Amino acid sequence: MSPSIDSASPAATRLDPEGLSQRFAAGEPSEIIQWAVNTFGDKLLMTSSFGAESMCLIHLLTRVKPDVRIILVNTGYLFHQTLIFMEEMRRRYGLNVLEYHSQHDPLVYLTVHGETDPRVRRDVEACCRDNKNEVFDRAMRELAPAAWIRGVRADQSATRSRMKVVEWNARINAWAISPLLNWDHRRIFEYMKHNNLPFHPLWQQGYVSIGCNPETCTRPIAADGDPRQGRWAGLDKKECGIHLDQGAGI
Repeated sequence: MSPSIDSASPAATRLDPEGLSQRFAAGEPSEIIQWAVNTFGDKLLMTSSFGAESMCLIHLLTRVKPDVRIILVNTGYLFHQTLIFMEEMRRRYGLNVLEYHSQHDPLVYLTVHGETDPRVRRDVEACCRDNKNEVFDRAMRELAPAAWIRGVRADQSATRSRMKVVEWNARINAWAISPLLNWDHRRIFEYMKHNNLPFHPLWQQGYVSIGCNPETCTRPIAADGDPRQGRWAGLDKKECGIHLDQGAGI
């Protein structure tokens, strides 16, 4: 049984994640988000990579809760286009973005870990652990949310296909809510076009899933390719780790 939590709403202490996942299995993201805002109020936050299609979830959530805290994990190796895009979106939509940085100097980290070419990573697991997962965990400890809105989708990987719309995340001691879990790339695209939402500036160059800038981590894909093919191409790795309870990449 999932632990209870102290939340802005008494209803949050009586959550039935299995029942909620069944209820929302065919539900629209807007319905899930409205429920989450009603249930958790100001103890709700979301994370965003400000990647290719990130404005879909941000738009859905900020229509209901304009001041929601949006956490950006800055590893020190994000594309400069990502940071410019984030600032543009912050100004245009009045977003409440909280940027958390890696504690490591990017250049010093590469030198200490023997990474001689900044375009590649020999040890991607260590880099994800030290520069992304540590930052994510620190942000969650400091902000202590009751619930976390995330943008994962079931069609993105085998790991994500096993996730639930609402589930307890022991790693952050909070509920993880995935409003877009049952949407696919087409639905995201249609929503963004219908609402005239901007895509990441690298999207038109074939970067459909955008993480850190080394070629090891993010590459463009062919027009008909799987969107996740550009992440850690050729490696037995599908996750950076923040969406896994224990933070380990797989």
